[in-house]
Parts: sequence; C-alpha cells; structure tokens
Amino acid sequence: MEKVQVLLSTYNGAAYVEEQIHSILQQRYPSISLLIRDDGSSDETPDLLKRMEAEYPDRITVMHSNNIGVVASFFELLRKSDPTADYFCFCDQDDVWLEHKVETAVARLHSAIHTEVPAMIFTPAYLTDEHLNRQGVWPKPPAREPSFYNALYENIAIGATITMNASARNLFVNSRKADSRSILMHDWWFYLLVSAFGTVIYDHSPSMLYRQHNHNVVGGSNTLFGKLKSKWASFKRHTGRGLLRKQAEEFRKIYGARLNNEQKEQLDLFLSPRRSMAERIRYIRRSKLHRQSRVESLLFKVFILIGFI
Repeated sequence: MEKVQVLLSTYNGAAYVEEQIHSILQQRYPSISLLIRDDGSSDETPDLLKRMEAEYPDRITVMHSNNIGVVASFFELLRKSDPTADYFCFCDQDDVWLEHKVETAVARLHSAIHTEVPAMIFTPAYLTDEHLNRQGVWPKPPAREPSFYNALYENIAIGATITMNASARNLFVNSRKADSRSILMHDWWFYLLVSAFGTVIYDHSPSMLYRQHNHNVVGGSNTLFGKLKSKWASFKRHTGRGLLRKQAEEFRKIYGARLNNEQKEQLDLFLSPRRSMAERIRYIRRSKLHRQSRVESLLFKVFILIGFI
C-alpha cells in the first residue's frame, strides 16, 4: 500500500493538537505516519508531543526546534520528510480531519495523475466554532480552474486540506532553497509551484473541520461582514509592501528557467516596472493574471492603475 506522511507544525497548540492527532491516527487509510515539528512552543505542547510519540513510536516522529515561523517550519518539515513516502499532507494543529480525508485524496491523485507529474489536491472545509459546532462550508468553490495565472495573484488552497504526491515534494526539495521571508504562506507557494509544473485538483467535498478561535493564523467566515472583513484584511496583507512581487521574484529566481514561454512572459510582465499610467494600462491589457472573483480582479486593476501593486 502507498505510504502517506502527514506534516504537522505546532506552536503553543496544547489546547487542540491532541484531538487533531487522534483524528489522523483514526483515518480509514491505514498507512499513515506523522512528522511533527514543534516551532519553539512555550506551553505544554512539547510535553504532550513527547507523550504521544512514546505512545505511537511507529507512527509519530517529533522534531523540537527554535521558533522560525509557520512558512519556514513547514518547509523544514518537507526537507526532513520521508523520501520513500508516496503522498504528503500539510496539517494544522487545531483542526479535526474527517475520517475519509486521506483515503479520498490518495484515490483521486492515484487515479487521475501519472506519478511523475507533480500534483496536489485541495478541498473546502466545514467551518466550526471552537467546540466543533459546524457553521457551514468554506470557502465557496473556485469560479475558474486552478492555474498559474491565478496563483500569482491569489491563493485558493487551504493548506490543511492539501495532499501532494511525491513528485511535487521532490520538485521542492531538489530545487534551490526558497527564502521563506519572501513567501506569503507555504500553501500559496505550493499552489504556485504545482500549478506551474503539474496538476492542481479541486475536490468539492469538505475534508476536515476548520476550527475557528481567537488564535487562528488564518481564519475563515461565512457571514457577509466576516467575508468583507477577511477580504479586506487579505488585500491589505498581500498587496501592501510589495509582498506579491517579492513572492513572484523568489519564484522566478528558483523556477523561472523551467517555465514555458507563455508562463515566463506573464511572470516577467508582472514583475516589470510600471512607473507611468501608460505602462500600467499597457500591463492590464497584456496580463492574463486574474483573481477568482470578477469584482476582485477589477479591484486589482484599480490597485495597479494607482500604483499600489
């Protein structure tokens, strides 16, 4: 049976991480191991993880290290991951996986994609409160197919729902080391990477309970106010300070030579200076980059015209 390794980064997660780990150990798919990296927790998380590692020595391996941040921590997990595994899952510390999550992801990837092609699958989630009471499905399905031209502008993949094949993992591990300070989030980086060189699959069926509480690194909402607040926070976080450009520049530095001509042309166009209004209008006319929402794509064009992006 093909092996799956779950990559879990923890930080002060004692309140929920044990429940999450048990939901992984109870998956219907039997051949699963966990590689956990604690990112310098100051609460009871390290002791809890040591106890669970001792209880499940054949299935859980824990690395204790200094705090380096969520992106760098997941990248370190990938570099230390099992090279003999067939599939890899990102995992957050405070959610709960539905029992079919891994089984479904492996079946879809195995049946749809040749193993030599980098591939990943992602899903929506059931939003819940801190007690796991369900509050609906989030986010809504992508309006357009996942693509590199979307990934340069927007991330649509919830990291904790992502399962990738070994080819996607190897493409990352065997490439030049990425500077995590230039990358918005680890899941966004893999959406970029796999959409550029492989296949990204969206499965409409939720695969986990996405717990919302006061300490979420990234959260979701289904209320109108919550959606607007989340979108505005996302726009400020991702478009200010040149963060989209920094991420795109890092991607070009590492993978630019491997892109096809059209991808490289669009990436170079995005990164080219736009000092005048005429250059900004010219860029908008030539660019194929887009957000999933027409309204958000239009807003991006406004940001470009005023020189904010």
